Amino acid sequence: MKTFKLLALCAAMILAPAVQAERLKDLASIAGVRQNQLMGYGLVVGLDGSGDQTTQTPFTVQSVASMLQQMGIALPAGTTLQLKNVAAVMVTTSLPAFAQPGQQIDVTVSSMGNAKSLRGGTLLMTPLKGADGQVYGMAQGNVLVGGVGAQAPGGGAAVVVNHLSVGRISGGATVERAVPTTLGEGGQIRLELNNTDFATASRVVTAINDKYGAGVAYAQDGRTIRVTAPSSSDARVAFIGDLENMDVRPARQAAKVIMNARTGSVVMNQEVTLETCAISHGNLSVSVNADTQVSQPNALSGGQTVVSQQGSVDIKKDSGKVIMLKGGASLAEVVKALNAIGASPQDLLAILQAMKAAGSLRAELEII
Repeated sequence: MKTFKLLALCAAMILAPAVQAERLKDLASIAGVRQNQLMGYGLVVGLDGSGDQTTQTPFTVQSVASMLQQMGIALPAGTTLQLKNVAAVMVTTSLPAFAQPGQQIDVTVSSMGNAKSLRGGTLLMTPLKGADGQVYGMAQGNVLVGGVGAQAPGGGAAVVVNHLSVGRISGGATVERAVPTTLGEGGQIRLELNNTDFATASRVVTAINDKYGAGVAYAQDGRTIRVTAPSSSDARVAFIGDLENMDVRPARQAAKVIMNARTGSVVMNQEVTLETCAISHGNLSVSVNADTQVSQPNALSGGQTVVSQQGSVDIKKDSGKVIMLKGGASLAEVVKALNAIGASPQDLLAILQAMKAAGSLRAELEII
């Protein structure tokens, strides 16, 4: 008898779902370790007649004239430039955390005028500014466009592969200024959970204190955790690297249903359950048609051609179905039951909203 009970206990342990732990790096980020967006306005030259149409994009001509003036070239008054190999572009990139002057980063070049293609062009020196208006990098280089286009002479048939008005320059920007960081200020670092959850924050604090000692970490709120770090930078880096690789078992997620009203997409997590409810589903379609009829008189009769329209309205109602969902139904049962009554994604949106209003849907309903 004891042997049987022992075997049953072992089988239950084997069949029980394993507790999945995640790295702390995947659950939280470190405050101050972040990217900063940079943006700049520049010119791409050397295009093969696929640049901006200057009559429709006057800012391209103004930019070229201003650049020539800075280089000591004064254009005669009243000069009208007709440029076909120049395009005005916006240059964007992200400055990585702890980036130092001299390092190179990739940039994306996007046409802001009516240029047909940036293929084969060269980006002229463009300052990249942050949100504070300061210059943090300089970009320049040959633009690589992952596409090709061809058009028959005279504006006939054209073939375009991929997108030609956006390109990329690998290592095209050089960092000119570093962003000051406050990592480790006051002998502490701040962990910020990706999702606010008090239970997960408590488990992270417990795991850190169990490994490094009591009082090393404490939760400031449901998202922020303060951790005492070593004072020296070398020891702090090693400490953070070890901290990020810790395994922590997060708390169970809240039951949530995400609905996209534009596309009809519905996503539910495994925590979604139902209370006992009945669902009916039926479709009502109304079709309105207008037939145009022309009455043509006989020749030499002196009559007039009369055009008339006859409308027809057709109403079709599909037979509705009623299904019963038992309480505690799983996600698979919910989807199977709704498919059984022929619910489309758009119908599913209305059904879930009605179930939530009736108190049968045990989940948070979010519409995006």
